[in-house]
Amino acid sequence: MAVPTGRRASLTIGTRGSQLALRQSEWVREQIRAVAPDVHVTLCTIRTTGDKILDVPLAKIGGKGLFVKEIEEALRAGTIDLAVHSMKDVPAQMPAGLDLLCVPPREDVRDALISKGGHSLKTLPPRSVVGTASLRRQAQLLHVRPDLHIQMLRGNLDTRLRKLKEGGFDAIVLASAGLHRLGWAGAITEYLDPLVSLPAIGQGALGIQGRKDDTFVRSILEPLNDAVTWTAVTAERAFLCRLQGGCQVPIAAHATVSAGRVLLDGLVASVDGRIVIRDQIEGPAGEAIALGTDLAERLLAKGAEKILRDIYGVADERG
Repeated sequence: MAVPTGRRASLTIGTRGSQLALRQSEWVREQIRAVAPDVHVTLCTIRTTGDKILDVPLAKIGGKGLFVKEIEEALRAGTIDLAVHSMKDVPAQMPAGLDLLCVPPREDVRDALISKGGHSLKTLPPRSVVGTASLRRQAQLLHVRPDLHIQMLRGNLDTRLRKLKEGGFDAIVLASAGLHRLGWAGAITEYLDPLVSLPAIGQGALGIQGRKDDTFVRSILEPLNDAVTWTAVTAERAFLCRLQGGCQVPIAAHATVSAGRVLLDGLVASVDGRIVIRDQIEGPAGEAIALGTDLAERLLAKGAEKILRDIYGVADERG
C-alpha cells in the first residue's frame, strides 16, 4: 500500500443529509480511519436541489446533477475535501477541477418491489398503483404491466416506505442497495430481475469525488477502490455520456466483469414503455469506455435517437 503524501491532520466529507447518504458517508469515514488512523475525519451535510424540491417529478425539474451540484460546489471551493455520492446520481461528465477518485465494491444492483399482501410484479392486481420517482422504472414496469397506474413517489427511503404503509400505493419500487445498507432488506417482496427492470447507470455503487490535484485524498482512497466495480461503472457511464442522458429519459445499463471481459446490457425506452430498445455488447475490460460508447451508438441507430429527440423536445418546450 502506498504511503499517502502531503499528509493533513483532518479531512471533511461532503454528503447529503438523508439517512442513507449519512450511512454511506459514515462507512467511507470508517474505511479512511482504517487506512489513516491519525487523520481526523468529519462529515458536512449539504442540502442539494433534489432534496429541496420534493413535490415535482425529477424529470420536470430538468438539468443534471440535482443531488450533487451543491456538494461539488463546496468541493471546488475547498469547504470539503471529498464527497460521497450514490453513483447513479453523478452526471457522466465531471466539472472542471474535479475527478472521480474511488468506486468501492458494489452492492446489489437490482430494483426491489415492496408490495402489500406479498404480491410480486406478476401477481399485482390489475390497475394497481405503483409508486416510483424514476422514468426508467416507470417505462420498464409499463412495458411488462401496461395496466399499472404509476404515480410519483419522492422522498427518502423511510418516507417512501411510510407512504406505502399509509395506503397511498399498492406497491413501490426502490433500489435494493439502499435497503441493504440501512438493514431494511426484510421489507423487500421481490427482487426484480434485470431482464425485467434494468438498473440505473451506477446503481448500487458509491462514487467518491475529489479535487483532481489533491494527491493526499487520492492516495488515501486508493485502497478503497474496487477494480471490477470501477470497470463496470466506467462502461455504464460511457454509455450514458454518449446518450447525453439525464433524469428526463428512461435510460438503463448494467455491466458485469468476468475473466477480464465486460458484458454491458443497455436500453432506451419511451416513457410509456411501449417502445424498448435494448442490446448487449461484450469485449475486453480495458476497453470499457469504447464498449459503452459503441453500445450507445447501436441503440441510437436502432431508434433510440428518435426517442431521445422526442423526449428532450417536450422537455425543452416545458422549460
